Amino acid sequence: MPDQLLTIETTRLAAGNVRLRLTGELDYDSAPDLIAAAAELGGDGDAPVLLDLTGVTLCDSSGLSALLVVHRAAGAIRLTGVSPQLQRMLDRTGLSELLAEAYADDDVRAIG
Repeated sequence: MPDQLLTIETTRLAAGNVRLRLTGELDYDSAPDLIAAAAELGGDGDAPVLLDLTGVTLCDSSGLSALLVVHRAAGAIRLTGVSPQLQRMLDRTGLSELLAEAYADDDVRAIG
């Protein structure tokens, strides 16, 4: 089974928000891609970056590290589409409170 490359779709939303929709594997090989995509946003940190993880099929420790780097660079991120497996990883590592403030579906529609 070939590795699933990570694809990142960037969408500018209302009120200065940005959504990065990830599809594939967020791992050692692809974590730098997420960090680079977030760095290209060049935001001022006022509006959180929305990371849609619905299409993420795997997230390893390098992926978690990339989420932390993006969080620090962006000032705030919000996760949506977090799988049960990823949620367990966030809970076990103590990152759920910092990273997993997910928008409800209505909130996501409201911002874009």
